[in-house]
Amino acid sequence: MHLVALNIPDLLINLWQKNIACDKTDDKSSWDWGVLCDEVWTQHGKMIENSTCYLPGSFDRPPRNPAEKISSGYKAWEFLLYIYGLAPGVLYGVLPEKYWKNFCKLVYSIHIFNQHKILLPDLQEAHKKILKFTAEFELLYYQRQTDRLHFIHPSIHTAHHLGPEVTQSGPGICSSQWTIKRTIGNLGQEMRQPSNPYANISQRGLLRSQINALKAMIPILNPERNSLLKGAKDVEGGYVLLRAKEKYPSNVRDCEVEVIRAYLLTMSTYNTAAVNEWNPMVVARSAWKEILKPKERVRVARNVKLHFAEVLFYFLLRLQLDGKEKPHALVSIYSKPHATLLKASSNTVWSCTSQGDTGLQVIGVKDIVQVSVQ
Repeated sequence: MHLVALNIPDLLINLWQKNIACDKTDDKSSWDWGVLCDEVWTQHGKMIENSTCYLPGSFDRPPRNPAEKISSGYKAWEFLLYIYGLAPGVLYGVLPEKYWKNFCKLVYSIHIFNQHKILLPDLQEAHKKILKFTAEFELLYYQRQTDRLHFIHPSIHTAHHLGPEVTQSGPGICSSQWTIKRTIGNLGQEMRQPSNPYANISQRGLLRSQINALKAMIPILNPERNSLLKGAKDVEGGYVLLRAKEKYPSNVRDCEVEVIRAYLLTMSTYNTAAVNEWNPMVVARSAWKEILKPKERVRVARNVKLHFAEVLFYFLLRLQLDGKEKPHALVSIYSKPHATLLKASSNTVWSCTSQGDTGLQVIGVKDIVQVSVQ
């Protein structure tokens, strides 16, 4: 948690801002990586702040303006989204290319290491990338100058061990400090004796452990609750359609009619004459309702990963094969990512173009893998 979300970002940002100590025999004017200074840093901070509306709500707390808030309790989660989510795209064309490419190798590796399940080929590639990052980091920043030895923080060396530790102990995200930090926060909220805080929090922790042990031994003490919201529809497989939903069937645009008709023709039999539009699933949303809100009040969550697509709306089709309503989504497929940029960024910056109505396609909602940043 601290290595990835605090230590490495702190080093990189201080280097890019020229905030790191400079020896008498060195000269900051030779630090061509120091681009986040003065007005550039201010504009960079505004770009990060203005990106909030493009981060799905499921991404939790968005990063604040680093130019204004980075020294005011900037959270580890904010650093994660800022450095490993937004920075590769935002720094493209700002950070000199050789430093940007080096940074993208780090981002690629952290994306893999932070997964709960990691395939062996991905782990091997991530390990290669992190080794290249650290080797290049020394050549690009330290440059084997003794007066820059302090650039090489312990976090740079520790990053070498992230890959091997996965094979030894499993993915780091499964044993990181996020959970214990959350638990400490919860227990702290339960404290009622400020005169003796440490004894109080110890007792709250003991009580929590005893309750959890009882629930584990006697499951009936912790019955499952129906967590579905009013009006929601469970479509199985971990997918749930939420409100809003049109009260009556409505007409859709001609281009959408053609796409839906073409999809139905691929089915052996079907029985439908109208469409009721649904807005969201539990995590993924749709343009049907999101485009009605002002930008500052929306967290865009309609861009999903099957390839990459924008969900226009969800709907149900009743098929004669079994008489059940099947959930579907009308999406607009994005173009393939810019190949040169994708390769240069070590597969971290996926620059795709919206194809609008020409990219319309009907898919089953279970083809949606995840929600992505717009």
